[in-house]
Amino acid sequence: MTVVSPTTVVETVSSAAAFEALEGEWDDLVSAMQRPSPFLLHAWLSEWWRHYGDGGALAVHVVRQDRRLVGALPLMVAGKAGVRVVRFMGGRQSVLADVLLASDAADSVAGLLAERLLASDHQLVDLYGTPAGSRIVAALGRSRLHVIERIEAPVLKLLPSWTAVYETKTSAKTRSLHRRRRRQLAELGRLEVSVARTPAQLEEALEEAFRLHALRWEGRPDGSGFVTPTGMRFHRAVIQRLAELDVPRIVTLTLDGRAIAFHYFFAFAGCMYVHRLAFDPALSRYSPGLVNTLDTLQVAADEGLTRVEFLGGGERYKRELADRFEPLHQALGLASGVRGHALLEAELGVIRLRMQLKRSPRLRRFYFDRLAPVRRLAARSRNGLKP
Repeated sequence: MTVVSPTTVVETVSSAAAFEALEGEWDDLVSAMQRPSPFLLHAWLSEWWRHYGDGGALAVHVVRQDRRLVGALPLMVAGKAGVRVVRFMGGRQSVLADVLLASDAADSVAGLLAERLLASDHQLVDLYGTPAGSRIVAALGRSRLHVIERIEAPVLKLLPSWTAVYETKTSAKTRSLHRRRRRQLAELGRLEVSVARTPAQLEEALEEAFRLHALRWEGRPDGSGFVTPTGMRFHRAVIQRLAELDVPRIVTLTLDGRAIAFHYFFAFAGCMYVHRLAFDPALSRYSPGLVNTLDTLQVAADEGLTRVEFLGGGERYKRELADRFEPLHQALGLASGVRGHALLEAELGVIRLRMQLKRSPRLRRFYFDRLAPVRRLAARSRNGLKP
């Protein structure tokens, strides 16, 4: 604990029990963010740490003034290649992560949290998912970090209404195609849309989401971890805790009662945050995923949400609908020691390679499609199954 003044104290929370004790105050700081992130809510971070925290150490820096929590920086330290690396608590899923400040906190609070980070025992800082104008990047010193754009993060406003936005963003030809796809699906059977919002509804819808996600990504590279054993345990736990805050939604498209597409999002601070979506690839010619996404946007607008944070890449449908892009970045730097500098250079090299892959349609097709049979065989071998 560091006493800055008679009223200001900086300390580092390093145990799960101590982090749990912050629950009553934490979410007010998240709500005060410029782009509030549901992936920084206390329930999300707490469950993430419980399921994924093995091998790491909590380093959640907090500032109190008159005993009131006015600032926080949710970090962890984990080893990689023998290097102590500082990352955001929540890992790659904590997009929009940044310093958390009370609405009336002074700018100096961010500086105190940055100083606490700089004084910590680490050899590399790797902050993934930071927004433009990140307070922690500014406080650490942008010149000391490699700040690289990683996620396009399209944004859409749902005002004045989804109907008006849809007609403005799409041509008559595109809307006709969407109607035809919906009609073609309806010709196959009874087409219905359901919205899971209560704990019981979400529990059932999540299992269908796991099934569809596994179908959609079979044989393709899937870094989400959504349907790994740990990923499923995590989501089963966290969705119930977030349901207490009325945050998660799963919109499911069914055909004769069988789920063929889902869209899992969070409703928070007046925004829709896209999290996971997938569809049955056997019906891909009818675009069930797109049909379900259009229904989901209508659901969000009907609920009164006014902004959509797509958060992922710039897929075609997102580019057609989005108003603009508000990219997310990865900030790497503050390396120390030979190993720290070597890991920094290695990480930068991997990022450059991935960016090259992303820019090349030919390489992407090879990576996602041509290597799919190899990945399927490898998965069957790992599971002890015959090809």
